[in-house]
Amino acid sequence: MRWAALAVSPPVLADYGYNLQVPASSVAHDVFQLHNLIMLVCLVIFIAVFSVMFYSLLKHRKSLGHQAAHFHENTTVEVIWTVIPFIILMGMAYPAAKVVIDMKDTSNPDMTIKITGYQWKWSYDYLNDGIRYYSNLATPHEQIDGTVAKGEHYLLEVDEPMVVPVGKRVRVLITANDVIHSWWVPALGVKQDGIPGFIRDSWFKADTIGTYRGQCAELCGKEHGFMPIVVEVVSEDDYKSWVAKKQGTAHAAAADNDKTFAVAELVARGEKVYQANCAVCHQANGMGIPGAFLPINGSKVATGPIADHIRVVLNGRPGTAMAAFASQLSDADIAAVVTYQRNAWDNKMGDAAQPAAIAAARGGAAEAAAPAAQ
Repeated sequence: MRWAALAVSPPVLADYGYNLQVPASSVAHDVFQLHNLIMLVCLVIFIAVFSVMFYSLLKHRKSLGHQAAHFHENTTVEVIWTVIPFIILMGMAYPAAKVVIDMKDTSNPDMTIKITGYQWKWSYDYLNDGIRYYSNLATPHEQIDGTVAKGEHYLLEVDEPMVVPVGKRVRVLITANDVIHSWWVPALGVKQDGIPGFIRDSWFKADTIGTYRGQCAELCGKEHGFMPIVVEVVSEDDYKSWVAKKQGTAHAAAADNDKTFAVAELVARGEKVYQANCAVCHQANGMGIPGAFLPINGSKVATGPIADHIRVVLNGRPGTAMAAFASQLSDADIAAVVTYQRNAWDNKMGDAAQPAAIAAARGGAAEAAAPAAQ
């Protein structure tokens, strides 16, 4: 569906800073054209109404000797001002309905990806390829704190983008783990709320290889502005290579769960896990945010029995913003972040958690949190 005669082509309008992004999918193109059409209709109505109004004000003012007419219940006028808006609305409703129906038609996908929103990150589960990972904000904290210059894609960069092949119809199943989120990538013409306990779906098919950025579009808490979306559209061959690499990484991560690490290795790895998953609430220095998030530096959990520490990281704290990481992180990553928290800042506990202890804790074994002798 195209309204080329009524709308300026997208690349022309998209050169301006106050317009929609250049569309990169057929749905996004239709949304762009529909936007232009409705704006033109509104412009015509604006000009017509205000032209009549200003003409009446200027040509029928009291200073020219005109007298106000006194009448009411003019059936002809009432019919006219009812029928004309009805025709205008119906004229706009038809193309709008066609675009909405197309946006909701998720049949015959080439691939399906489940997207889950968390406070405050996304997870992507490739149901056809057996790949699952998390996507976190990658903007350095120094830029957020204002101690260094902000980058080109400030707050719009992630450590793990969604990767899809060009020209493939991608169905996305969208839900949320905690509160309502909204997965929105304007250039691809997809925006769908993720609601806890429900699965909503949408779709897109990127026409051009490139990088497309979006954001959570639903106010979801304190760090709402810190959960961007990045979609990398690549060639079919590059996508196959990416899938193979991801699957190899998953196998390597699974192998890590059977290893025994030195404390230094766990601390180094745990710092990266902490920065990606914990620092957004507890801050890079572990001091938390007064009145919102408790500090880890000097906390009773990080300096108390390691069993309790592991349970908190695995299961979270119900009724608080502390999320459960049992399904989000591997045994090795949980062991690493627990070890890092217990040995960073002023927490000089000197002990460590090993992946085997995390695996045991998942099963509820009593020996789960016994400190590993290093």
